[in-house]
Amino acid sequence: MKRRSFIKKGAVLASAPFITTGLFARAIMNKRIAENLFKLNYAPHFGMFKHNAGENLLDQLQFMHDQGFRSLEDNGMKGRSIDVQTKIAKKMNKLNMDMGVFVGHKIYWREPNLTSGEKSLQDEFVKNIKESVEVAKRVNATWMTVVPGHVDLKKEMAYQTVNVVEALRRACEVLEPHGLVMVLEPLNWWSNHAGQFLTEIPQTYEICRAVNSPSCKILFDIYHQQISEGNLIPNIDKSWKEISYFQIGDNPGRKEPTTGEINYNNVFGHIYNKGYKGILGMEHGNSQKGKSGELEVIKAYRKVDNF
Repeated sequence: MKRRSFIKKGAVLASAPFITTGLFARAIMNKRIAENLFKLNYAPHFGMFKHNAGENLLDQLQFMHDQGFRSLEDNGMKGRSIDVQTKIAKKMNKLNMDMGVFVGHKIYWREPNLTSGEKSLQDEFVKNIKESVEVAKRVNATWMTVVPGHVDLKKEMAYQTVNVVEALRRACEVLEPHGLVMVLEPLNWWSNHAGQFLTEIPQTYEICRAVNSPSCKILFDIYHQQISEGNLIPNIDKSWKEISYFQIGDNPGRKEPTTGEINYNNVFGHIYNKGYKGILGMEHGNSQKGKSGELEVIKAYRKVDNF
């Protein structure tokens, strides 16, 4: 947690005994309404509002903030120059915005790497994670996305699982001293990522418990899990202790909420009522093009944030 966030939250908690619960909750809600904030902490990505904000990344950040968003998600942050990373971090700090996930390593989409148990590939993964630590420090990030890669068709799943756990434990040795977290993302086979090893929440939960580190948690991508297994709210409840991050997308189409079959008002309300204070990354496209389409995305989030 960033120091400024820790101090701010600490100050709020310290004042709580001196005011009634009802008044405190009302004051918080009134402040959020006045600032045009959402109940949950949704994080857009660069490009989502470029027709309204322009191509400049800092202008896009300002637009996000003006619309009530207080976080950013940028899968490609690691690939940006140090100068650009530094400028983004400075702007976000000025706006009091938090950084969501970025992809922490090279993902193997078509061939096995961590599942294989091959030492050179495991070493490459750990090296990638060490590099990502420096990026995380630069942009004030806590989380980085990790995808264990393609299945190894020459090995039973149990052996592959052991190989993945071993690699993740090595990565945790790198991350734990810095208080950073890799979030494991299970991906669906049927629409986007056929052949990936990690596909379901129970499987990911089992791996996180086996790794047994505060630096290895679940990225619950609601879009992917609707396709892979459904049963969203029960799986959220069952794996809650290991969830550190959410991502969003409706199905079919992977666009903003209200464009598909997922009842996001109920799902978000459930996450909110469980006390989730983290980030929900808006990892989806816009269903409509241009300026008006971007504004429809914001309207959709206002609609499903109403619980």
